Amino acid sequence: MNRWPHALVFVIFAILEPVACGGQVYISQPQDDAQFEDDVQSEKDAQPQDDAQSEDDASQADSTQQVPDSSDQSDVVLTSNWQPLTDVDAPSGRVLHTAIWTGSKMIVWGGYNGSSYLNTGAIYDPVTNSWTSVTTTNAPSARYFHTAIWTGSKMIVWGGLDSSSLNTGAIYDPVTNSWTSVATTNAPSGRYVHTAIWTGSKMIVWGGYNGSGYLNTGAMYDPVTNSWTSVTTTNAPSARYGHTAIWTGSKMIVWGGYGSSGSLNTGAIYDPVSNSWTSVATTNAPSARGNHTAIWTGSKMIVWGGYGSGLLNTGAIYDPVSNSWTSVATTNAPSARYDHTAIWTGSKMIVWGGYGSSGLLNTGAIYDSVTNSWTSVATTNAPSGRELHTAIWTGSKMIVWGGRGSSGYLNSGGIYTPTP
Repeated sequence: MNRWPHALVFVIFAILEPVACGGQVYISQPQDDAQFEDDVQSEKDAQPQDDAQSEDDASQADSTQQVPDSSDQSDVVLTSNWQPLTDVDAPSGRVLHTAIWTGSKMIVWGGYNGSSYLNTGAIYDPVTNSWTSVTTTNAPSARYFHTAIWTGSKMIVWGGLDSSSLNTGAIYDPVTNSWTSVATTNAPSGRYVHTAIWTGSKMIVWGGYNGSGYLNTGAMYDPVTNSWTSVTTTNAPSARYGHTAIWTGSKMIVWGGYGSSGSLNTGAIYDPVSNSWTSVATTNAPSARGNHTAIWTGSKMIVWGGYGSGLLNTGAIYDPVSNSWTSVATTNAPSARYDHTAIWTGSKMIVWGGYGSSGLLNTGAIYDSVTNSWTSVATTNAPSGRELHTAIWTGSKMIVWGGRGSSGYLNSGGIYTPTP
């Protein structure tokens, strides 16, 4: 029998009730919230204990950190600051929502609040520490497990799940506070726990789960023509969900996730110009996993954390030019976890939150790929421990919001600033 992690179970089982059987997941209708909480707690109680990882060590992180400067990579002392986000006019507490950064504001949309799917959202302005509601007029139907990307001027929401898999979406214009439907003609089949990336002119949707099977199909959406073009399946990665996808500037790299045989450590590079796939090497690749994170540095992809044969605090750096992997150090790395977040600052990766052997986490660390080293993120004034939250990078700060905490579904968050 395949061992599914709790968050995957959250992803597929926590709100819907799956039964893992022979490596397959069969999903029933949504259950009531009380049963949901019982199932989540039961699964967490069954989690393997990672004795090598100490949450106490992470929680005692010092507020003064040594992190290289992004301009010259020389070491300088940074003082870590957390500030709370206002909850005045904030969206209701939720998980499995999306958050994007417009260049000046964060837009949160959709998700699940423990009893209902949501089609509400709000725009957060970090300068004024204030929220403004997103209209629901012509908004996509309520959903979670969807994706959202930023085009440079608009947000595109697509796919997800309500009582069934969705292949609908809409484009949100924050200037006019209005929604415009995305065409369904030639759109990918309904799905959730898929990925979506923005190429600079098109959105590429790939993979996911449709309620009965894993998918290795996808399509490109052009918002100018409001049209879809299929992504080839020739040499595509095997069907999966819970994977990651990043955009290199010219190609999409898909890696990891869960398929019919369990967790995966395979992937491929998709070229939208030639509509072709090229395999990613497995030599020295991270161990098989899903519910991990992946970020793009500008030249390489960093994969970290997740759940495979157990909780993971390992990762590796993938170079698409040489098609090779290099391990990420585990010394001073965050404790093993999944359903965490990771952002790229322009010079470092910040990992935060998630679920580990001791439960919900409010710890994290900064990874420097140049020195292959980790430095702890301060926990003083940090948001409460949580999983299935979102995190975005503003250009100088990380904003964490929402998720599931010990008190339930959260509409709180924090702004993390590494200040010289």
